[in-house]
Amino acid sequence: MTPADVDRRAGYRSAAAYRMIDTGGGPETERGREAATVTVRQIGGDGEATGTAPTLWAISDLHIAYPENRQIVADLAAPAPQDWLIVAGDVAETIADVRWALATLRERFAEVIWSPGNHELWTTAHDPVQLRGVERYAHLVDLCRSLDVRTPEDPYLIWSGAGGPAAVAPLFTLYDYSFLPPGTGTKAEGLAYAHRTGIVCTDEAMLHPDPFPTREQWCWQRLAETERRLAEVGPQLPTVLVNHYPLVRTPMDVLHYPEFAMWCGTDRTADWHLRYRAAVMVYGHLHIPRTTVYDGVRFEEVSVGYPREWRRRLAVPGQLRRILPGPQPG
Repeated sequence: MTPADVDRRAGYRSAAAYRMIDTGGGPETERGREAATVTVRQIGGDGEATGTAPTLWAISDLHIAYPENRQIVADLAAPAPQDWLIVAGDVAETIADVRWALATLRERFAEVIWSPGNHELWTTAHDPVQLRGVERYAHLVDLCRSLDVRTPEDPYLIWSGAGGPAAVAPLFTLYDYSFLPPGTGTKAEGLAYAHRTGIVCTDEAMLHPDPFPTREQWCWQRLAETERRLAEVGPQLPTVLVNHYPLVRTPMDVLHYPEFAMWCGTDRTADWHLRYRAAVMVYGHLHIPRTTVYDGVRFEEVSVGYPREWRRRLAVPGQLRRILPGPQPG
């Protein structure tokens, strides 16, 4: 099924509109640049191994329904056999594709750590697995465990290589519509504004919260469970926080369509990078790969994105981003 087919099933305006509203992507704009206290650096990926020492790498938004992106995964390999890989969501929309991609990567990395994106949670007509909501997520967790891939439901691994020690914590937090568009004060107002502009995330048709009545109620349950898990990490141990969505709102300031921020996280995680001693925060979803620093903490957006997006960039698509040790200066 093509994006246009998905778009028609979801009832949205066009394939082009689908691709934009699904990712919130598009070129950065001058509007809403980060404040002077935030440093920003565009990233094309390191692509360099650090000798024979193990490296913690990350990537996200593989979207392997596109043949070009599937080939990226087929060609992806660990620079060194001890290396670990973080996959921060949006692997694919079908269970079979998620299985293929994660199994392929698990064969090539010493550890693979996965956080779900919104696309894995979609229930689409062309997926034989028609599970919804919590049942779909549980099925994905069981799939990952069968492949020896770590999930948000598993004990956090401790990275003890260069840049460590640090607990690598994959999270699953969803969103609660608290990142409202300017000029709106409630979810209802925000959604009404989005419908007027036509920028409505495909999640509204495909991502079901069953058995929760709403996505935000599922989000709040996930936040409570995740806070409990993170509080159990030793108080002296730094973390690498991995989530499909950024934990703070500021990365959304450069979105071409600000209303898409409603489907990008929650203001309830705004201090998590400080409260849980993050050395690095890894995320995707926005399809704007770059490094930013908030409150002295490095945030890495590690998306591959859609072919129409990565073809506009100078960097070779699908390069791994080095998380620990940190990127080389220069």
